[in-house]
Amino acid sequence: MSRLAPQPAPADLSSAILSAPGWARVGITMPDARMRERAADALAQSILEQVFEQDRTAHADQLRLPL
Repeated sequence: MSRLAPQPAPADLSSAILSAPGWARVGITMPDARMRERAADALAQSILEQVFEQDRTAHADQLRLPL
């Protein structure tokens, strides 16, 4: 039986978005399609690194409690 990874909490995602590079957060609003795509890629990568990097350090059955 395979275990599904725990879903990140909305607060975790919000924190990851706000701590992403500023140029990527601003870049997704640019009129240039190429810039928006690069910014969206950078924003997604930053979110994945921040949210799922935390999960690698804890066991799947362990509760994540704020420090």
